[in-house]
Amino acid sequence: MDLSKLEFTALIALKADIESEIKRREVEEKAKAKKQILELARSAGLSLEDVLNSKAATVRKPVEAKYRHHEDSNLTWTGRGRKPAWVQAWIDSGKTLEALAI
Repeated sequence: MDLSKLEFTALIALKADIESEIKRREVEEKAKAKKQILELARSAGLSLEDVLNSKAATVRKPVEAKYRHHEDSNLTWTGRGRKPAWVQAWIDSGKTLEALAI
């Protein structure tokens, strides 16, 4: 299709037709995908609720502490994320992180 030969009004009409066809196909494709997903879940013996509520099945175990303050045993750190102020103060005083290892 040579678009350069179309009149301006014809191009605008074509654009509107294309946009409406894209929307129609998008709805069609989403419905098709939804049907495939539901069929796959059913074939695996899962209900829609099982698929959508998958977070409840995955319970994370808390990470154990790797470091503990020598004087205050309530101060612990897993080694993940930013260093707590007490760990940074320990290191700044010239001591090693390995000395805090549990």
